[in-house]
Amino acid sequence: MPNARISGVASYVPDDILDNEMLSKMVDTNDEWITTRVGIKERRILKLEGEGSSYMGIRAVNRLLESTGTKPEEVELLICATSNPDYRFPSTGSVIAHGCGLKNAYAYDIQAACAGCIVALEDAAAYVKSGLRKKVVIVAAEKMSSMVNYEDRATCPLFGDGAAAMMIEPTDEPVGIIDAVFHVDGVGRDHLIMRAGGSVMPTTHETVDRGDNFLFQDGRFVYKHAVTDMYESTLEILARNNLDIADVDYLIPHQANLRIIEAVASRAKIEPEKVLVNIEYRGNTSACSIPLCIDENKHRLKKGDKLILTAFGAGFTWGSMYVIWDL
Repeated sequence: MPNARISGVASYVPDDILDNEMLSKMVDTNDEWITTRVGIKERRILKLEGEGSSYMGIRAVNRLLESTGTKPEEVELLICATSNPDYRFPSTGSVIAHGCGLKNAYAYDIQAACAGCIVALEDAAAYVKSGLRKKVVIVAAEKMSSMVNYEDRATCPLFGDGAAAMMIEPTDEPVGIIDAVFHVDGVGRDHLIMRAGGSVMPTTHETVDRGDNFLFQDGRFVYKHAVTDMYESTLEILARNNLDIADVDYLIPHQANLRIIEAVASRAKIEPEKVLVNIEYRGNTSACSIPLCIDENKHRLKKGDKLILTAFGAGFTWGSMYVIWDL
């Protein structure tokens, strides 16, 4: 059985910047308050009218195809991780596949909130390892600004927009996506949720007026669970693969909040220089955050590096993945 390697990575972020000074003119906040609590200075926002997550996903995938020298017709499957689909249907994956000319590829969406990237990676690895597919693209595309209430000072500083894509292919070498652990616990439902817009509470004038069509987050409750769950799943993946934290070259956590990242790294006793971070200038881009961080730090990675990816999101859903880098 072959292994599944990450053979390419690419990303796209919009040109428009929303920094803390701009936010302070929109809501009662300031740069010091935001930086101290979450470590974010600015985030990118997709402002083009009539464009959604697929707009960024198409650009990330096209960059991936170009950088890997892959023809669109060679791609057999595209898996899109998003909590911000263009539409309830059709799938955003199908829109991206069409926009990139992937005529021979099947495409579908998964929704695993901020853990979407690593869930999509495990799906892609399973297709490749089983022999069902040889070239699989995963893309995480998140127009987070579409669900953010810019009158809510607790949540609006956190989120940014972006997309990132990875190519997954078979290899006979002992590298690539080695192992993953995932968990879900419905206790988190009411603490990180968009209440309206689904079948339980369809959108009405009343839900819009109440702000139920925006993201709601109970910050303290989420913080506590995010730190504990990412830390414990990191320990779990290390134990499953007979690794010590000293064996890890880089920890790449979901970029939710700099204080969460620091707390996880501190508990795991991993040196700060081994933790890849880009949240200061990207914010929380949900499922996109891990592959975006990898792409923007790929100059630091070398073949054979042992990476631990860990994420936590709504659901609650969380997990960790062990990857041996092969680029």
